[in-house]
Amino acid sequence: MKIERALISVSDKKGIIDFARRLESFGIQLVSTGGTYKALSEAGIKVIKIDELTGFPEMLDGRVKTLHPFVHGGILANRCIPSHMEQIEKAGIKKIDMVIVNLYPFRETISKPGVKIEEAIENIDIGGPTMIRSAAKNNSSVAVVTDPGDYGIIIDEMDKNEGFLSKETLFSLSIKAFKHTCEYDSYIFNYFIKKIPEYGSDTVKIEDFLNVDNTKALQEIMSGSNILKDNNEDFKETARLSIEKKQNLRYGENPHQKASYYKFTDALPSSFVMAEQLQGKELSYNNILDGNAAFNIVKEFEKPCVSVIKHNNPCGCAVGKSVEEAYMKAYEADPISAYGSVIASNYKWNEEATKFLIDKYVEIIIAPDFEEKALEILSQKPNLRVLKINFDLKSYIAKIKNGDRSVMYPDIKSVDGGLIIQDSDMGIDDTEEMKVVTDVQPSQSQWKDLLFGWQIVKNVKSNAILITKDEVTVGVGAGQMSRVDSTRIAVEKSQGKCEGAVIASDAFFPFADAIEIAAENKIAAIIQPGGSIRDDEVIQACNKYKISMVFTGKRHFKH
Repeated sequence: MKIERALISVSDKKGIIDFARRLESFGIQLVSTGGTYKALSEAGIKVIKIDELTGFPEMLDGRVKTLHPFVHGGILANRCIPSHMEQIEKAGIKKIDMVIVNLYPFRETISKPGVKIEEAIENIDIGGPTMIRSAAKNNSSVAVVTDPGDYGIIIDEMDKNEGFLSKETLFSLSIKAFKHTCEYDSYIFNYFIKKIPEYGSDTVKIEDFLNVDNTKALQEIMSGSNILKDNNEDFKETARLSIEKKQNLRYGENPHQKASYYKFTDALPSSFVMAEQLQGKELSYNNILDGNAAFNIVKEFEKPCVSVIKHNNPCGCAVGKSVEEAYMKAYEADPISAYGSVIASNYKWNEEATKFLIDKYVEIIIAPDFEEKALEILSQKPNLRVLKINFDLKSYIAKIKNGDRSVMYPDIKSVDGGLIIQDSDMGIDDTEEMKVVTDVQPSQSQWKDLLFGWQIVKNVKSNAILITKDEVTVGVGAGQMSRVDSTRIAVEKSQGKCEGAVIASDAFFPFADAIEIAAENKIAAIIQPGGSIRDDEVIQACNKYKISMVFTGKRHFKH
């Protein structure tokens, strides 16, 4: 089918200028609405305003723009039915061959903290879904484009076929369009069903709007529980994971591996996959893994915290009175390894931290927000990737302290032919479950370092040993096959800073050999799960060298 006229009305304007310009090069007449018309015309693209097509002005603050027979008649007329063509010609209705629409940002709006129902309502799109469904219904005659990611694919096909699109492409686009409106309506339904306790009455019950067999669905809607879990908190016998492609990646972990980046369709706005890239080169496969690891560390600390990540392991992490203090301490923990690192902060990134960073080679910086002056300075490094995550630290900390796992995603790994799925190892361990097992008790400052190290060591590849002092990592031993080797590496990385420091171990010590190394380097305290058949020997060694030791009762392997 050859495209002669296209209607464009998009909220997400990513790529629309270039796409419209290419459509214009094919001699296609462009019709548009409101903000889209303004964006296109300001870009120098010849475009007709929608009310010139309908002869009727937009009204009700833009609520009525495209709900008109001159729009829907032009979309719905089946080109293969002569009577349809006669009717629209008699009425003076012009054919619309392509509908390019994406919808008001309802999901993004309701994800904002403190959003009011009135604002949510204003972001319910009416005309957009109507046009999408009209075009998708008439897919034999009309191309419907809802995904900016398809713009390049469509232009490529039109280039090869003198402006024509195949029936197969039209059909495929229509399926994606119905999926788009289906998901959009589901977000609206779920939002309003949750509002019944607030805005309903005794005569309106949530169950009235669900099938009688949909009790589980109701509970999941109200609690936000994971789709992989049933009501007994067991993993389901069968489950469907709904994911969509976020972007293609240049390559995978290595240049010879192809890769793409996907997101769950119900991804929380505060999750890493929803981060907004403010500047810099495209994210790589390794960038994504390191960025996610970096932010997962800092988001569990209430004080300003900065992590410095290389190859999915922290080479430095610290808390401080300010972001810049935390970053300086984290960087100085291992400045050599910090070359080409990924950095994350749980607080707004400020000008002072940026001034310290600006002369260093950094791949990515991630934070919940950035000061304007910081962004201005960061723009001097155009290749540096800057990611902003819509993250409310206080809310997240409150939820994980209360055991609310709705803010945590399951850990999913692939094996040949399948997946293994487990609960996330995020969260803050209960200190009341911990016990001192040695004669010597940790001092107050040592307790702070022990808990700081324990919170971080679970993010280090096993076998993991972490040495910390004054709430700063001073030595990291990661990914060794023996715990004593990890201990030696951590001590070596500390560069003589072990005196008075503490060790965190992600699993028990099978022998007392690591304690001997700790004692030689004047380590003051150790935190570990316990549970070895040689725990008594390990405790005796600690008592011999007057090292305090805490058992947590919980292991934190990471593979």
